[in-house]
Amino acid sequence: MGRRLILTGNDAAAEAMRQIDPDVVAAFPITPQTELMHKFAQHVADGDVKAEFVLVESEHSAMSATVGAAAAGARAMTATSANGLALMWEIVYIAASSRLPIVMPVVNRALSGPINIHCDHSDTMGCRDSGWLQIYSENAQEVYDNVLQAIRIAEHPDVLLPVMVTFDGFILSHTAEILEGLEDPVVRKWVGDYESKYTLLNTDEPVTYGPLDLQDYYFEHKRQQIEAMRNAPKVVRDVGKAYGEISGRSYDLLEAYELEGATRVIVALGSTAGTAKAVVDEMRAAGEAVGLLKIRCFRPFPEAEIAEKLSRAKAVAVLDRSVSFGAPGGPVHKEIKAALYGTGCDIGLVNYIYGLGGRDVSMDHIRQAFTDLTTIAREGTPSDGVRFLGLRD
Repeated sequence: MGRRLILTGNDAAAEAMRQIDPDVVAAFPITPQTELMHKFAQHVADGDVKAEFVLVESEHSAMSATVGAAAAGARAMTATSANGLALMWEIVYIAASSRLPIVMPVVNRALSGPINIHCDHSDTMGCRDSGWLQIYSENAQEVYDNVLQAIRIAEHPDVLLPVMVTFDGFILSHTAEILEGLEDPVVRKWVGDYESKYTLLNTDEPVTYGPLDLQDYYFEHKRQQIEAMRNAPKVVRDVGKAYGEISGRSYDLLEAYELEGATRVIVALGSTAGTAKAVVDEMRAAGEAVGLLKIRCFRPFPEAEIAEKLSRAKAVAVLDRSVSFGAPGGPVHKEIKAALYGTGCDIGLVNYIYGLGGRDVSMDHIRQAFTDLTTIAREGTPSDGVRFLGLRD
C-alpha cells in the first residue's frame, strides 16, 4: 500500500511536509527540531517542492510569517521546540483566535532553566489552553501519519483551528525507525487543494485579521472557538478512519491497549506508550490483568471517552512528563481526575511525574508503577499526592 522507509522522527515529519507541499513554510532552527527543517530545506533546494521557504530571525517571526501567509489564503506550516514555542507564545494565541488552519510539528523539549535540550512535555503542555489542537505521537510512523492527518483536520470547515503534532525530542526526533510511507499521488489526492474562504487577497469580499476586539464582540468570538473545538473530536475520528482506508492504519482520539479485563491501567502519551506496551505484553503473558490507555489527542481532551475506558479499572497510574507547579499533580493527571469526577467509578488514582529533562523511563519504572497499582487496588490507597519515577531522592 506504500513505501517502506527508514526515517528519524524529524525526517518523517519532513517527508510528510514534502508530500503535502504547503504554499509557505517559515523556519528558524532550534534543537532538537533543527534537522526537520534541514531536511525540508534540502527538498526545497532539490526542487522537490514548490513551497515558498521563508527563513526568519526568530521563532516569534516564524509564527508571525505563518499567520500572515495563512491569513492571505496560503496553506502554511512551521515547526519548533521548547523555548522556540515559548517565544512564539503571543502569536500562537493569535493563530488560533484568527481561526487559521496552520499545522506545526513540535519536537518536545524541556523548557529552561536550567537550560536543557532533551525531552519533556513542558513546552506543549504550557500551550494546552492556547486554542490549538494537540496530537501526540508514539513513534516515527505516527509522526508521519499525524502530520498528514493534521492538514485535513485543521482545514475542515467545522474546525478551522491550528494543530500541533508533537513528538519526543531525541527519543523520536533523532532515532531511525522503519515505517510505511504513502505514494506521492495518494498523499496529494488525500490533502487536496486548500482554498481559504476568508482571505486578505480577495478584494471582492474584504476581511480583516487581528482587529481591535473589545467587549462588544470578543466574548462571542471566544464562544465560536469553543464550538470549533467541540466539533473537533468527530472530525479527528472521521479523518483517522478515512486515513485508515488509504494506509491501513486507522486512528482515534485514544488507543486502548489490552484494556479488556484490565484491573490495573497506566495512562500515558508520547513515546512512553511504546515502553508501556512492552511491559503490558510481558505481564499479560504472565497472566496479569494490566493495560494501557494512550492519549493521542490531548486537545480537545476526550473526557467522556477516557472515563468510559477507565470505568472498569480498580487502580490507574497517570504518567506526566511535565509539572504543574503549585497544583496537586501534573496536567494530564488533573484532567483525568476531572474526567472521572462524578462518574461513580471507584478507582484508585495515582500520579507519577517522570522523565523531566530527558531522564530515561525504563521498563523497570513501568513495572514499578504496575506493582504500586497492585497495592492500591488491594488497599484502596487514597488518590492524592504525587509520586516520582526515576528520581534520585
